[in-house]
Amino acid sequence: MENKNFSINNKYVIDPELSKIVNISIALQMPLLLKGEPGTGKTMLAHAIAKYLDMPLIVLNVKSSMKLIDALYQYDTLTRLNDSRFKDSKRDVSNIEDYIKMGKIGQAFTNDKKAILLIDEIDKADTDFQDDMLDVLDQMEFDIIETDKTISTKHRPIIIITSNAKKDLSDPFLGRCNFHHIAFPDPKMMKKIIDVHFPSLEKSLTENIIKIFYQLRELEGIEKKPATRELINWIRALNIDSDFNIKNCSSGDVPFLGVLFKKSGDYNRALNVSYRRRF
Repeated sequence: MENKNFSINNKYVIDPELSKIVNISIALQMPLLLKGEPGTGKTMLAHAIAKYLDMPLIVLNVKSSMKLIDALYQYDTLTRLNDSRFKDSKRDVSNIEDYIKMGKIGQAFTNDKKAILLIDEIDKADTDFQDDMLDVLDQMEFDIIETDKTISTKHRPIIIITSNAKKDLSDPFLGRCNFHHIAFPDPKMMKKIIDVHFPSLEKSLTENIIKIFYQLRELEGIEKKPATRELINWIRALNIDSDFNIKNCSSGDVPFLGVLFKKSGDYNRALNVSYRRRF
């Protein structure tokens, strides 16, 4: 069990309920499954925990075509074959272990220091991958078939799993995890987030930025609503553009819509709407 409780760092604002479930998951040594729309900070939470607890962060970015063995280890048969054929390698081709490379889960198991293992976007994987992976994480070991060797964890990692809820996860998978849904921040929470990233921004500017941002999110027909990361980048754009200063912004169309909207249809819808607001 960790001696520290995760609460907040200087760039990540966390609500009390999420903080509690993080600490409970660490204490119970259970994976924490985070769901929520893209841009709500699921991935960044793992980064914040790693920074707060001063632990290495190992990230497994799940792909739809990924096999579990790829996350555990890879056996480089091609290099071994070439070394055997050309005889110019300093490695002993009879030693298969020299050609075994740990995948992200393998790295978390064999790391000399306790690590944070982030399994990002698990909903991209098929059900078999999900369930087999949880078996490995339950047992905290896996076998390397080529060497008939069992790899056991040196230090049980803290496991954070994210899902964008694009695909249902299996009941066995869900039963082995603690769960938290990260809702999109309400205006009050968003103000705290902006204050953390832009502490010198005037209160009146912050309030009006938030008002316009939520109006943009509610535009009819928007396919991909701008998320917190888009808002942060939008404020940065307003602040750094040499031809535009957020403090001098007056009535007119919302500038830099391309920072907020990433799909052509969404961008065009927003472009056609004029917001007469004064910062």
